[in-house]
Amino acid sequence: MYLEELRTLLARHAGPDWTTAIDGVLISKVDRPDPPEPSMTGTVLAVIAQGSKRLALGDRVYEYGPGQYLVASVDLPVTGQFTQADPERPALGFGLVLEPSAVAELLLEAGPGDTPRTGGGAPSGIAVSDASPALLDAVIRLLRLLDEPHDRAVLAPMVKREILWRLMTGEQGATVRQLGLADSSLSHVSRAVRWIREHYAQPFRVEDVARRSGMSVSAFYRNFQAVTAMSPIQFQKQIRLQEARLLLATHPNDVTGVGQRVGYDNPSQFSREYRRQFGAPPSRDAARLRGDTVPAPVGVLP
Repeated sequence: MYLEELRTLLARHAGPDWTTAIDGVLISKVDRPDPPEPSMTGTVLAVIAQGSKRLALGDRVYEYGPGQYLVASVDLPVTGQFTQADPERPALGFGLVLEPSAVAELLLEAGPGDTPRTGGGAPSGIAVSDASPALLDAVIRLLRLLDEPHDRAVLAPMVKREILWRLMTGEQGATVRQLGLADSSLSHVSRAVRWIREHYAQPFRVEDVARRSGMSVSAFYRNFQAVTAMSPIQFQKQIRLQEARLLLATHPNDVTGVGQRVGYDNPSQFSREYRRQFGAPPSRDAARLRGDTVPAPVGVLP
């Protein structure tokens, strides 16, 4: 019952750039399976109404389909692929950007015992679950507001809070709640992730990043691996290669220069790691990107 109306609403309001009239609400509609493409997740809730998606994070693979949701609590480099989509039954999905400040506000308002206890270790940065009827109902009511512009400004923020509360008290609540805790393991890892992304072309010592994140080296290694499924050095390499691919789309004849800009002093190492990541050496992939439009980041949606 819920999925049928959800599909109808998503199909009616899907646009070419996935944005909607409600801030932070995204709608995806894809009518063919795509080859795996790299992107960043953002911090987001994604609910699938039709079709299916496969997402790889390090050595972890997540698959989700109709009636399931995925939450990403850290902006992570992933490889995503729509596995079920065609013109007659396109993949349809709902996305909601998760704001740490909104999570923190709800945690402050919640009474003692209103949310389950959070374990001590850092949860994975990505998790998949079946969507509860209450969560689907709230998503549908938020989407209905796209047809009710006079009610949207007042009611949309209220329904967003309800969706967030359903997540915080649901099966993946530990992952979502840590978004709003300033001293959680997840927040410390997020701090490190942001620093590495901003300085991806620079070499770094793991000890220094651990100190910046407010963690001991051993705790940093353990929690970073738990959240991202990668070591800090592997994470940096993923960011470098994704940035290199974006640069090659506009500088296809400067493979060596692009490699240097993203932090590779050795051109052969850059070419080898690029090919391992994207299935073709930089020059050949750049030629393909020049002939095609650059693939849109698919993130965790639909």
